[in-house]
Parts: sequence; C-alpha cells; structure tokens
Amino acid sequence: MNTLTRSTPRHGDRPLSIVHIDHTQLDIELRCIKKTRPAAKPRFGSVIERLFGVTNTEFVHNLLGNTQASKQPRQLTKAIDPKRQAVWTLGELYTYLMEWAYTIYDQDEHPALGMTPREAYLSGLSRTGEREHLYISYSEEFLMATLPSTKKGLALVQPGKGIKINYLYYWSDAFRHPEVERTQVPVRYDPFDIGVAYAYLQGRWVKCISQYYSIFQGRSEKELSLASLEIRQHSKLTSSSTSVSTKRLADFLSNVQTHEALLLQRLRDLEGLQVREVAAKEEEMPVAQLVTAKVQTQGSSEQMPQLSNSVTPIDLAVLPIFEEYR
Repeated sequence: MNTLTRSTPRHGDRPLSIVHIDHTQLDIELRCIKKTRPAAKPRFGSVIERLFGVTNTEFVHNLLGNTQASKQPRQLTKAIDPKRQAVWTLGELYTYLMEWAYTIYDQDEHPALGMTPREAYLSGLSRTGEREHLYISYSEEFLMATLPSTKKGLALVQPGKGIKINYLYYWSDAFRHPEVERTQVPVRYDPFDIGVAYAYLQGRWVKCISQYYSIFQGRSEKELSLASLEIRQHSKLTSSSTSVSTKRLADFLSNVQTHEALLLQRLRDLEGLQVREVAAKEEEMPVAQLVTAKVQTQGSSEQMPQLSNSVTPIDLAVLPIFEEYR
C-alpha cells in the first residue's frame, strides 16, 4: 500500500496488476488484476528481484554498517562489526535511496537498453501515448481506498459512543444525526496514527477522533497490538480475566511514556554534547586567534586591532553559578 500511495503522485497512473494484496475492493475500483506470487519462488518476480540485486550491489552494500561482512562471522572483528557501525537512520536512508533511484540509476545508461531508463520511459510515452484516461487523481477518495478497514468493513454507530475499531471508540459530531445512529457505516483507519479514523456518512468521509486522542495520537497499529499483547500476558500471570479495554490501553501507554521521556532527554543531551565540544575548542584557542578567525570567516575587510598576548582566558569552571536555566 505504501508503494501504491508513493507511486501514484509521481506517475499519476494505476498499476496494471497488484501482486498479493488483500484489498479486493481497491482492485475493483482501480480496475487492476490481482496476482498471487507463490512463496519461495523467485522466478515469478525475476524483474523486481533483479532490481533488488542492483540496488544492493550499487548502493546498499557500499554504505557503512552493511551486513555483508556478517556472512563470515569468524572473520569479524570489533573494528568491522556492522552492528558497531550502524549510523544510518530510516529517514536518511530513504532520502538517499530515492535520490539514487531517480537521479543516479534512472539517468545512467543501461547496457541492455542503450540509453538511460528515463529516456526509454519517455520514448515509450512518445510512441504509444500517455493514456490519460488511466490517470488517477491523488484525491481523498484514493487515499480512503488505500487505508485498511475492519474484517467486515463496517461498524455500528452507537448513540453517545460512536464507532468501535480495534478496541477503540471514535466519535464525530456527525454521529448525532438521527438517520446515522444505529446504522452500519463503512469505516477506515490510519495504521500509522490510531488516534483518528474515518467513517462514510451521507456520501462523504468524516474524520473521527479517538476517545483518548491525546494518548493515542501518532501511535501506530503495531504499537497498539503490542500493548494489547502485554496486557493479555499480564492478565495470565496474575490469573485475572480482565479484557482489553480502551482505558487499559491508554493507562498502559501513559506509563510507557515515562520511560520514553527519559530516552528523549538522552537524545537531547547527546545533541547538546556536540555544542559543548565546539565551545570547548573555542575556549582552548587564544583570544587573539579566536577574534581573527571569526573576522576571516565572516569575510570582513576591516582589520581588528591586535590584542595583547598577556590576556588570560576565563576559566568558566571556577565561576559561581547563581541560577540554573532549564
């Protein structure tokens, strides 16, 4: 689904076929052919497997922390252990992977084509046409079609409570309408933000807010499932039969936030350490050299007066602390 939502704004076209996806209604709306790829049969995906191989050899295997050295674990040392050299975050890796795919690989001459992949793509469009009748607008209807739903695809609008999706109740003022109460309506939810959900009411999609929105906002469906599993395991250990409820999930995630706050503060301290290291280097430099270096960096043509070398730098460690700012 992420691939489909990323490729549609870039190309504006629908795929002719979708391989092994559990959204039959989406296949019907986009007029796609659903194909199932057998497990452990790479022959059925030879084209995409070849692209994976090129991506690994030309990009991934050249990054710091790649796991190629782990194929021979007896030859690993601490200096070349990939786990000790993991510096790439997922966001930065995604940014550079997109740049490699659409700037480097797409504009490099392909030996089998005799031209770049982008030139081959544009040449095909000029010969056969752009097929504008197949274009898909990146609209709200398309985004709602790509979002997952419940097993039934419907949810009951309960008066005063709203709709229930995966243990959570969602509410919207549109549920107060007498024609909407106690009816089954199509629903969708965002797997990366369980704080919101969507219900199809009277010909339009309505945004619904979770009962504990301040706690569930920005949390993923995966995190919700892990929290539910932890609650069930705790109930088994304590021999209690308490079911998983919205309040129990909210209380559990609130307690986890205490530990998360410490981790977040640790990351901030590490970022502040870099600033302190730069400040320490400036304190070690003589004052005259420090001023001259700043003037040269700014590119100013004015000459600063020479300072006496007898000036002693101030030791900040011996200064009295009157107040601490946080």
